[in-house]
Amino acid sequence: MLHKVHHIAIISSNYEVSKRFYIDVLGLEIIKEVYREERKSYKLDLALNGAYIIELFSFPNPPKRPSRPESCGLRHLAFEVDDLEQIITHCKLNNVTAEPIRIDEFTQKRFTFIRDPDDLPIEFYEK
Repeated sequence: MLHKVHHIAIISSNYEVSKRFYIDVLGLEIIKEVYREERKSYKLDLALNGAYIIELFSFPNPPKRPSRPESCGLRHLAFEVDDLEQIITHCKLNNVTAEPIRIDEFTQKRFTFIRDPDDLPIEFYEK
């Protein structure tokens, strides 16, 4: 049976830009980084609070992800946060724009979205 989500894999169009975003802006920690010569691909394992959560990949010439209109597949990546204003301010200081805060109609919790360097939607959901 399933225990938990192990990780989420993300393919970046510009590995160094995405690496800086996930480490410097979102604050994820590097577990391990390898270059796979046979695939001409980097693989970066990232953790949040010590828990492995993201594999960031580079591949030569990956196709662009369709985002608008929304397409089938993974819709977004969501992080739980204590203080929505704090993360929005942090993003703004790093030149990342957050959408206006919304209220979940079912839980009455506040949330917002940003975009990673490849336009992947990232949600911040207030605890």
